[in-house]
Amino acid sequence: MTALPVLYSFRRCPYAMRARLALVYAGLTCELREVQLRNKPQALLDASPKGTVPVLVLPGGAVIDESLDVMRWALAQNDPHGWLPPERGTLDDMLALIAACERDFKPHLDRSKYASRFRAEWARSGGDEAAQEGAFAARHYAQALQFLELLAHALQDRKSVV
Repeated sequence: MTALPVLYSFRRCPYAMRARLALVYAGLTCELREVQLRNKPQALLDASPKGTVPVLVLPGGAVIDESLDVMRWALAQNDPHGWLPPERGTLDDMLALIAACERDFKPHLDRSKYASRFRAEWARSGGDEAAQEGAFAARHYAQALQFLELLAHALQDRKSVV
């Protein structure tokens, strides 16, 4: 019996979801180890000291600890519908779009959905904290929406790499 890759994951982490979806799409089997982020197992930390998920440990001991790299590895193993090569543009263009989403969209989305987690960024001395938190969330919501509008236009025009 051949050893399976081990995937350390957290069910609500969007990056871990991305890795799990790629593995399922590629038809690859792995041993899934759901972790509690407040109580990370030592084996996860030994594999990847940064302690984030996902982490894929391959049978030979190689470690892939970035979700995009897990996706690319999985699709390199099996890409039944040709997802990896883009229909338009280049792979580098597609990866740049993904990076822009993570850089320009995800941080604003997190701050609009979970503003209370970013209290240090919005709290000022005095004043109504609820109003400060609400204004902070609204500002980041608008910035996330702006990215989505640009993406929607790119999809409509079909001039981008999407």
